[in-house]
Amino acid sequence: MIEKPAGGKDAAKGRVTLRTIAEVTGLSLSTVSLSLRGGTTLKQETRDKVAEAAARLGYVPDRAGVRLRTGKTNVIALVLDSAEDSIDFARQMIQGIGQAIRDTRYHLNVVPEFDRHSSADTIRYILENRTADGVVITHTSPRDSRVQMMIEAEFPFVSHGRTAFGTPHPSHDFHSEAFIDMAVERLAAKGCSSVTLVIGDDSTTNYRTIVDAFHKATAARRIAGTLEDGRRGRTPAQMRSIGLELARQANPPDALICDSELQTIALARGLEEGGVVLGRDMQLIYKQTSGILPTLFPSVDSIREDVFAAGGELTRLLLRRIGGADIGELQTLAEPEPQWRS
Repeated sequence: MIEKPAGGKDAAKGRVTLRTIAEVTGLSLSTVSLSLRGGTTLKQETRDKVAEAAARLGYVPDRAGVRLRTGKTNVIALVLDSAEDSIDFARQMIQGIGQAIRDTRYHLNVVPEFDRHSSADTIRYILENRTADGVVITHTSPRDSRVQMMIEAEFPFVSHGRTAFGTPHPSHDFHSEAFIDMAVERLAAKGCSSVTLVIGDDSTTNYRTIVDAFHKATAARRIAGTLEDGRRGRTPAQMRSIGLELARQANPPDALICDSELQTIALARGLEEGGVVLGRDMQLIYKQTSGILPTLFPSVDSIREDVFAAGGELTRLLLRRIGGADIGELQTLAEPEPQWRS
């Protein structure tokens, strides 16, 4: 007779099962199963006991079995746009989501998109094969086809960025209108009379939001506002050239606002090559997403977006949507954090 390994562990596969946890804790198999599924009818003491044993034994749910029993995958998919507009964006977003799901039954699958046009195909695959219980998307456009597909399929999702759809959907976004108003107000207080907005990707909703807010903010303060948009160039080399051109203009602007930290580095380099001393000859305010630029230009003002916190908030909204929360409660904005230095 072949003896069963002690503790109910499969010796061949080395896999910890629900039976393993049941034998170790002295609880029934059904109680262990219910506890790991988040059963709120159980005593907290019982749930803690099961959770501790599962963590100590290294229990990993059998996703295939879970899906067969419940129709759920316990997976969240992050479809990550490849846009190079924020330093360290991907890492901070992933870490924020990872922190938010740490004590849940969910796992994260990251799908990097190197071609924005293929992102719709990725969403279509997830919908057709139900490879996730919910989706997070980034860099939304006004009439985003991915959003349209998931709305029509009534599939749980949340977008990092707003859209122009009349039908509401879960979203979390940086409050770009407040970012622009805060920046223009700061420059007006410094006596600037002409400001140029340097902005990148013109295909996103964020682009239109920022441009509209910029025109309103400068007009309200009777400041001359001009636009240097992404159609002229988005690569670092092109942004450096734009900085050099601005520095060499006969009548350069008093100040610049840039919505991308990555582009600001190249822009500032071009300005310096043209002889501009930032903070003296020309003011600059940029959207900060890391700690790199403050090290390079410690006297330049910035307004911070917390991407790590955004990842956590997107996860919170998505889990609530998966749980059936009303969409009207699942639209939030992150307020900008001024970092005045000069």
